[in-house]
Amino acid sequence: MAGGPTHRCAEWSLNRRVSDHSAQRCGWGFPGRPCQDRGVPASESAASVAELFLEFGLLLVGLGLLARLAHALSISPVPLYLVAGLFFGDGGLVGITASDTFVSTIAELGVVLLLLLLGLEYSATELVRTARQQSRAGMADIVLNATPGVVLALILGWGWVGALALGGITYISSSGIVSQVLRDLRWRRNPETAPVVSVLVIEDLVMAPYLPILSVVLTGAGLVSGLITVGTALLVVAIVIVIALKGSVRFHRLLSPRDPVGLLLIVFGAAIAAAGVAGLVDFSPAVAAFLVGLLLTGEVAEVARRRLDPLRDVLAAVFFAYFGLVVDPGDLPAVLLPALLLAVVTIATKFLTGWIAARSVRSTTIGSLRAGALLSARGEFSVVIAGIVAVSMVLPPTFQAFVAAYVLITASAGPLLARLAEPIGWWWEQRPPRGRRTLEA
Repeated sequence: MAGGPTHRCAEWSLNRRVSDHSAQRCGWGFPGRPCQDRGVPASESAASVAELFLEFGLLLVGLGLLARLAHALSISPVPLYLVAGLFFGDGGLVGITASDTFVSTIAELGVVLLLLLLGLEYSATELVRTARQQSRAGMADIVLNATPGVVLALILGWGWVGALALGGITYISSSGIVSQVLRDLRWRRNPETAPVVSVLVIEDLVMAPYLPILSVVLTGAGLVSGLITVGTALLVVAIVIVIALKGSVRFHRLLSPRDPVGLLLIVFGAAIAAAGVAGLVDFSPAVAAFLVGLLLTGEVAEVARRRLDPLRDVLAAVFFAYFGLVVDPGDLPAVLLPALLLAVVTIATKFLTGWIAARSVRSTTIGSLRAGALLSARGEFSVVIAGIVAVSMVLPPTFQAFVAAYVLITASAGPLLARLAEPIGWWWEQRPPRGRRTLEA
C-alpha cells in the first residue's frame, strides 16, 4: 500500500527504530523499510530481489550454523539467535537493509506458529484439570515471579505501564527451552516433570487475558473501551474453551489426518487468518493463534503438530534473530547490571516455584532442584511481550535492550543450571545431619 500511512501492526510486532519515524511504510507487521515506488525500473527491482535473497539466505545459513553449535553443546539456541540479531542489527557490525521488511514478516509468522503449536500441545480438558490441581503452585508462581519485575520497573522509572510489561516478562517461563531440556536430559518420565508442565500450562492460560489487558494499557484506551476490549477477549477465550471441552467434531470434519498436506495448509492458514482478524478488531493476535490450536485435539492435533514443528523452528529462529536486530547494542551496557540483578532474583524465585510444585508430588530434593532449573529460563513469550511494548513506543528503547539482556542471561543460565541440579542435589542429600556435623567438629 504505497503512499499510505503507517498501519498499526499486530500487537507483538517489534518496532524497528529508524531515523525518520514519520516515513511511510507498506503493509502491516514489523515496520520495515520505506515503501518502494511502484514505478521502479525492472532492472533495479531484480537487483533488490537478488539482494534480498542473498541477505536472507546468509541469515538463515548463519542461524543454521548457530543451531548446529547449540545442538553440539546441548544448549538452547535462543541466546545465540539473539546475539546474531545484535550482530546484524542497528549499531551492529553488519547491517541488514534489503531484507528488513521481508524478515520482519517472517518473524511475525514465527510468532503465529509458536502460539499455534503451543495451543496444539494442550487440550481444554487438560487446561481445566491442571488449573485445579496446581492452583497453589500457579498462584505462588505469579506472586513470586511477577513481583520482582514490577518493583524494578517502578525503580527504573518506567511507571505502571512498564511494571505491567516487565512483570509479565519475568513471570512467564520458556516452554520451548523447557521442552528441549527435558528431551536432552531425558527427564520426561521424572516425577517432577508433570508438576512443571502443569505450571507452564497455567502460565500459558494466564497469558490469554494478560496480553489483551497489556495492549489496552499500552494504547491508552479509555476505561469503557478498555473494559469492552478485555471483556471481549475473556468472552472469546471462554467460548473457545467451552467448545473444545464439549468436543469440536464439526471442526474436525474439515480435517483429515490421512491428508497431511491439506491439514497443514488449513491449520496454518486458519491461524494466520485468525491472527489477522484479531489485529483488525484490537484482539490479541497471539491469543487468537493459541485458541486455534486449542480447538484441535486427538490425531488431528498430533499430525498438525508433527508437520508444523520443522517450519516452526525455522520461523521462530528468524523471530528471535529479528528481536536482536531491533536492539541497539550500544544500549546494552547501561542496562546490563540491572538485568543481571533481576535475572539472579527471578531465577531464585523460579527455583522456589519449582520446589513448591515438585513437593506437591512429594519429590526429592534433587527432583525439586530439577523443577526449579527447568522453570528458570525465559524465552519466546518474554520476547513477544517486549514486542508488544516496542510497537506502542510508550517505553524508551532501553526497555528492549533490557529485555534482550535479561532473556540472554536467563535463557543461557536455565539449561546450565539444569545440568548442575543433580550434582548439587546429590551433594545436599549426602550432607551429614546438623547435629552430627556439630559433634564431628
